[in-house]
Parts: sequence; C-alpha cells; structure tokens
Amino acid sequence: MSNDDFRRELGHTFDDVAGSPSSNLRDRVRSAVTQAPEARGPYWIAGVAACVIAVLIVGVLYVANRPNPPSLVAGGHETPSASPSPEATASPSAQPTAVPTQSALPPFVCGSTTWAPSQPASTPYTEHISDLRTGVHSGYDRLTITFDRVPGQVEFHPQSGTAFTLSPSGMRATLKGKNGILIVMQGTDMHTSYSGPTDIVTGYSGLAEVRRVEDFEGVVQLGLGVNGAACYRAFYLGSPARLVIDVQTAS
Repeated sequence: MSNDDFRRELGHTFDDVAGSPSSNLRDRVRSAVTQAPEARGPYWIAGVAACVIAVLIVGVLYVANRPNPPSLVAGGHETPSASPSPEATASPSAQPTAVPTQSALPPFVCGSTTWAPSQPASTPYTEHISDLRTGVHSGYDRLTITFDRVPGQVEFHPQSGTAFTLSPSGMRATLKGKNGILIVMQGTDMHTSYSGPTDIVTGYSGLAEVRRVEDFEGVVQLGLGVNGAACYRAFYLGSPARLVIDVQTAS
C-alpha cells in the first residue's frame, strides 16, 4: 500500500470514529473566542479582592504587634524612663572648726605653773585619744591631740629639765630639749583608739619631743621636751574634739 493510500484510509477511519462534523461548530468556536475576555473578568476581580484582603490582614497584624510609642509630655519631648533611685549615701562629717585668729588666741604662759583650760561641763566618762599631730608655725610649734569628745580636766605643769617619771613603772626618762611641760589628762585613755607612735622626736626648734609617760587607770600623761623656755598656750577646737598646745619659739 502506498503512502497516499495509507493516509486516505487513516482519514476515513478517523471520520468513522469522530462522526460527521456538527453544523454549528463554526459558530460555537467563534462565540468562545469573542466571549473569552468576558469570562476572565470574574477571575481578575477575585485576584484584586484577594490582594486587598491580604493587605488588610498584614495591616491588622502590624497594628496589633506594633511597639508602644514612648509617652510624651507637653512640648513634644519624650518622657525619660524612670531610673533606679541611687542608694542613700551618708552625709559628710562636720568640717573641723576653724582655728581662731591670732588676736583671739589666749596668751602664752611661761614658768612653773599649773593651768587648766576652760571646757564645757560634761558627765564623767572616759575620753579616747585617737591621734597626735605636730607642726611648725611662725612663732610657735604645735601639738594637736584628737579625742572622741572633749576631755575633762587637763593640767599643764611646766618644769625645769626634761626628766619625767614613767607610770606605773616608776622609771625615769629624759627627753630632748632643755625644759619640759607635763600634760595630765584625767578620765582619758590612749590605747583604745590610738595606734600611732608613743614617742615622737620632732626636730623642731621649740617642741623637740613628745612622749607618753602614763596611760593607766584612766589617766594619760604626756611629757614635752622643749628647747628654751617652757612657754605655751592651750585651747580647744571642735569637730572633732581637739586639744591644741602651742609651744612658743623665737619669732
């Protein structure tokens, strides 16, 4: 069988299976082609609606999860967040009382006399010495004794020579200098709060040495070795409580 015969036979067979063509097939095809855009209209509208719904959902989620904005005060400035309150700190201690001017200081006293500086009345108790300091000034050398509060009775005994009796041992000690001043403080101790030296050699022109000669049963005695005459003045300062002894020197 030739190729042309085979094609004709195949065409007849296809026509037998498919049947004769419909008389309105052409009209149906034309109608489908012209109405196709109109059929796509509803699908386009549905797509737009889906996009709008998606945008609305995203907007709702954003609003629901948006962080709260900081509150504003008048003027449009942010209100700062509250910060932890700082721990309470202790107030500074009172500043030391200023040293009186030279014109307000008591006069120097010389010679073998006993002198007790005036001080506020108080109930008997034991004062604790906490510090001894020395210094050089024009016309005098200074010894400052610091207490926990103003001491009670204080006696000053100028003397010739620098030999002192140590108590309670009874031994003798000779300090540097030519003359001395014995300071006796009642109701006082120098071992509870004081940890500094008990024998201070200064090398000053007036106050040569300071030595503890007694600290026993509430009595403290300090011996001062002085170059030259044993002339001194004494006064109190507060905040903290201090007893100041100035030993006169040549101007």
